Amino acid sequence: MILAAIGAVIGAILGWVHATKRGGNTADKLQYAVVHGIALLLIGYFIALFMAKWGI
Repeated sequence: MILAAIGAVIGAILGWVHATKRGGNTADKLQYAVVHGIALLLIGYFIALFMAKWGI
């Protein structure tokens, strides 16, 4: 589960940076951070799930 948490944090940071580069205001930055964070959280969760299933 730590992989999913790391993915969420990295996703939030990347989303904030992405919105900043596009010239977004604070609401845009928060929205991008949340969406990117959720996306990478899910990716990290599924990677952790497959690793647990395969015993890695």
